[in-house]
Amino acid sequence: MGRIIAITNQKGGVGKTTTAINLSACLAEAGQRVLTVDFDPQGNTTSGLGLEKGNIDNTVYELLMGECTVEECINPSVQERLDVMPSDVDLAGAEIELLDMEEKECILKKNLELLNGKYDFIIIDCPPSLNLLTINALTAANTVLVPIQCEYYALEGLSQVLEGVVFTMYDSRTNLSLEVVENVKEHLNENIYKTIIPRNVRLAEAPSYGMPINLYDSRSSGAESYRLLAAEVISRGEEI
Repeated sequence: MGRIIAITNQKGGVGKTTTAINLSACLAEAGQRVLTVDFDPQGNTTSGLGLEKGNIDNTVYELLMGECTVEECINPSVQERLDVMPSDVDLAGAEIELLDMEEKECILKKNLELLNGKYDFIIIDCPPSLNLLTINALTAANTVLVPIQCEYYALEGLSQVLEGVVFTMYDSRTNLSLEVVENVKEHLNENIYKTIIPRNVRLAEAPSYGMPINLYDSRSSGAESYRLLAAEVISRGEEI
């Protein structure tokens, strides 16, 4: 079984989905076999990797409801070695429907176990809340990655379960970004990835074209940063 990384933060707008898309793509670019699980009802990771949400037969909603197999839920993305388990707005209703199911916290975990080593990395993009979907993702994962925007409000809720923190939306022109980084490092130094993701216009543009940053603008600072993060994630796995 490959490493399963849940990307989560209870705050929205911190670069969670951007990190899920581009870390996945850069891991695949580095030769890893990657599956990205879009576990957010907004489905932005799905569309950001080139799938049209309205044209998909089987999403993670159908998987959770037992209406399709895990293999039937997997789609190829716009990039080689990178597959996607897509999501759409139907997933928003899953939490209520899951309440009466047995072992409802382990449904995703059991399905991913059936893949039996097919992927080196499975990246799960969680919704921006601590709900039953996020609990499913955390139960399935053996690593948790928390993107933190470089602003003070982003520090709230940081006492939740942590494995590693990656700083996003870093603006080198402001003292605030630097202060936030230093503040978090004081408390969590061993849990922080060295790579810092900058604020980058190309990163913001890429999803509207259905492409990860390494395909949309391979030479941008955003692409280079996510390649560095992917290399760091791979090396951490080798240390375990």
